[in-house]
Amino acid sequence: MNQIPDFSETELWVIRSAVNQRYGKTVELQLADSELKLDPAAPILSTCPTVFWAERGASFVVCKIGEERYRSQFFYSNRDQYGTGREVYDDLAECVTILLQVQSDHERDKGLSSESGHSGAG
Repeated sequence: MNQIPDFSETELWVIRSAVNQRYGKTVELQLADSELKLDPAAPILSTCPTVFWAERGASFVVCKIGEERYRSQFFYSNRDQYGTGREVYDDLAECVTILLQVQSDHERDKGLSSESGHSGAG
């Protein structure tokens, strides 16, 4: 069984840079593992390195599912989970940027932002 490599320092820098730029501050990233079904035809779960962070009421995960292959989602609760509309990314910066943008759009559309003093880029 092939083991998926952990996030490299460069990959972590890409995520950290995008997240910190989005929120205008340093956001703590946590490393974890997730069990994901990578092959829809197979009943097995694979352990995938995961980066997790939470900000402004939302939680985010970026999972590494292979060499230069990523999945992402954000959620507010177990029942309130969202993806980006794309199953797999081969560009980590694009994965994180789109994840942050989709969540920002969702936050704006649902009026979830509690930071009424903020306006502008996100």
